[in-house]
Amino acid sequence: MKHKPHLSAGLLTILGVIATIGAFATDMYLASFTDITESLGVTPTQVQLTLTAFLTGMGIGQLLLGPASDKYGRRRVMVIALSVFALSSVALVFTPNIAFFVAVRFIQGLSGAAGGVLARAIAVDLSEGSTAVRALSLIATVIGLGPLLAPPVGGLIAELLDWRGVLAVLAGFALLVLALAVFAVPESLPSRDRTQGSVLGAYKSIFTIMANPVFFLCTISFSFGFGAMMSYIAASPFVGQSILGMGQLPYALSFAASASAIILANLLNSRLAVVYSVSTMFRVGAVLLTLAAASFVVMETTDSLSIPGFVVTAFILTAGAGLTMSNANALGLAEATPSTRGAGAAVMGAAQFLLASLASPLVGLAGETSATPMVIVIAVLVGVSVLSGGLARLRLAAR
Repeated sequence: MKHKPHLSAGLLTILGVIATIGAFATDMYLASFTDITESLGVTPTQVQLTLTAFLTGMGIGQLLLGPASDKYGRRRVMVIALSVFALSSVALVFTPNIAFFVAVRFIQGLSGAAGGVLARAIAVDLSEGSTAVRALSLIATVIGLGPLLAPPVGGLIAELLDWRGVLAVLAGFALLVLALAVFAVPESLPSRDRTQGSVLGAYKSIFTIMANPVFFLCTISFSFGFGAMMSYIAASPFVGQSILGMGQLPYALSFAASASAIILANLLNSRLAVVYSVSTMFRVGAVLLTLAAASFVVMETTDSLSIPGFVVTAFILTAGAGLTMSNANALGLAEATPSTRGAGAAVMGAAQFLLASLASPLVGLAGETSATPMVIVIAVLVGVSVLSGGLARLRLAAR
């Protein structure tokens, strides 16, 4: 009988890198939004549709790929999906118009969903208990490098070349991630633990896991916390550059500074969740999210939104989202069995990206003239995340 592969530090790092493809594909071209608008002769809202299409693809892709990996194995599904992601990333470099851009971004998101959902499923396959919490937190830490590195790298490339150069670098990264999946990722789900019967049976497990109240509430908290962070990310190019008057590179650096909160939050979580419990760290994330939402509301209603206030509040928001997501993820997936773990990771991942795809266009309703839509959307999403997270913790405490 073959032994399960070991979740070494090296494999954990590789899974983290593979999982960053969503963040890089989301964040690397943000500083180029205004250039894309001028180059293709379209409106800011149309450019934001390329982000919406990607997030929608990521959501649907996770629902397809997670259960498929429960049936056919993690590695096979990951390699096929990342091959499509690499090809679509190369095609984007030659974008002729906005319709092509939006369509291929959807395909890129659909296939790129493999990175996050399967990296998390593999990590949980090869660990349990507090080790799983630490593994998920460390993967989230590496994922945090995406928002930290992608904007300044994208801003620098955009300054030196143009937005097509940014997409070319992203295509190169996609090819690197594919190579890592092919040569460095082992199969973590033995045949005996896979979903038996037809592939439709694997998709039925989606409904099985969603019927678990704790999993359902954790998924709501996870996805709405992510949606609040993505609302900031989607609005930040226009709020930072058009409303607050930041240049491309200063904007990218300030965005990276606020995004560094993901890394700090998850590094702390990987250590403190084992000591103080996952539920306690979940609560800390909720407090930070609430503070950030309140801060944005106060600054907008008193007309005191400034660059320092924007960056600091974004830092707190991102830290809160990071803690909420890692701990909701760990508590939710702990409710799954090996044969429903891929489906569980898929449901959580799909919910986060589908919600973000709905919320992201709303922040641009006022165009480039007001941050009010962003503030309202963030406040609503944070409220739902905090409430559902609290209910999940109450249910667990009652057991």
